[in-house]
Amino acid sequence: MKNRVTEIFNIEKPIIQGPLNSLTTPKFIASVSEAGGLGIMGPNAGDARVTRSPVETTERMRKEIKKIKQLTNKPFASTIMVSEDLTYVAYIVDMLIEEKVPVVLINGLLDEEIFTKLKDNNMKIIFRPITPTTENAKAAEAMGADVFVATGFDEGGTVPERVIGTFSIVPMIADVINIPVIAAGGIGDVRGVRASFSLGAEGVYVGSVLIPTCENPAAENVKQYIVDSKAEDLILFRTLPAYYRSLPGKLAKELEVMDKEGATNEELGQHMGAGRNMRLGMVEGDTENGYVSVGTGISPIKSIRSVKEVIDDLMQDFKPH
Repeated sequence: MKNRVTEIFNIEKPIIQGPLNSLTTPKFIASVSEAGGLGIMGPNAGDARVTRSPVETTERMRKEIKKIKQLTNKPFASTIMVSEDLTYVAYIVDMLIEEKVPVVLINGLLDEEIFTKLKDNNMKIIFRPITPTTENAKAAEAMGADVFVATGFDEGGTVPERVIGTFSIVPMIADVINIPVIAAGGIGDVRGVRASFSLGAEGVYVGSVLIPTCENPAAENVKQYIVDSKAEDLILFRTLPAYYRSLPGKLAKELEVMDKEGATNEELGQHMGAGRNMRLGMVEGDTENGYVSVGTGISPIKSIRSVKEVIDDLMQDFKPH
């Protein structure tokens, strides 16, 4: 069974793995691609640090890409965080072209020069803004994006600025563009997949449901914490650039209190510790002093499974020919 998403990316099933920052190891990414989906390397894959050196970051990413290629010959993608510093991004774009990575996920701003360079090198583009709007969806399509990720407020990680749920944002975006729309946020089982497709999505983009898997490098206690938790347990707090949510822990509760007491985004961001404390919580398993970033789709997760089992379950309606 094929659709536009499987054909664009040359994959078996229309499921895209969210780039879970330092949780995206070559083994995990390759397992997603081998299971028929599209594995994606996160921006800080291969290191606990968020580096500011474009050369260091680029070469670290290159090493991870070479490891992925040794584990799978299936398509995979890499992430580009497009910010105001386009010089930094240029290094990464050139490396991805040199390494012939077939698909690029662009997170952030729209930049015509980056889009043109990638398209000139026959690379497929997934565009995912932090906050999807009808305006940036139309702009992404005009610039040559192959698919657009419509992220709802249900997601984990950096939550959109506008409080619009996944199953409201998907039809809103699907109605204004012609390229395929991918649903993201709160999809934890096949019911979420079916709902997404009924609303106009042609694929799903999932992260939280793939964390409690055998191949994911998250700490075992974190995987079990996710299995044992529900959406109603999550703590939501404001930080840069929008909102963030976490399972309960000392740090998450402190951030919630700071937010309610009127702390600035800068104060919250500094206390949050960005990637450092995410790694502390999710990879090292210190859920009190770090944080566990997941979305509202955790409620249906009942056990720790293999990546293949999760993808087969989510994509059970998409049988091969």
